[in-house]
Amino acid sequence: MTSSTRDLTITAETITAWVDRYLTAWRSNDPDDIAALFTEDGEYHEGPYETDWIGRAEIIDGWQSRWDWQQGGWDFDWELVLIDGPTAVITGVGRYAKLGTFDNHWTVRFRTPELCENFTMVNTERDENN
Repeated sequence: MTSSTRDLTITAETITAWVDRYLTAWRSNDPDDIAALFTEDGEYHEGPYETDWIGRAEIIDGWQSRWDWQQGGWDFDWELVLIDGPTAVITGVGRYAKLGTFDNHWTVRFRTPELCENFTMVNTERDENN
């Protein structure tokens, strides 16, 4: 973390704007929308899956590789849990017609109010039969 990042304090409004742009990019799959979310050297990690996309170009490629299963329709509800300086913790529920329902836990560290430098998501699939 750079000294400028350590000094960055984001707000709930910052997070809301960024998540809104994230959801827009998820809907559009447009490389410019995706790129506008992350720093050039940004990281995108997702567990329990082995998703480790390093750098904006790899994030765009990885993101776009998921376009097919988004086509069945989806929605996402989220809540801001915590802000600590440049880092936010977000919980959410994603519902995908083709995949099912997933509880999400995001840790998002910002370099600027607009750009994420590290995104870590943990997905837990719900068992809809229980």
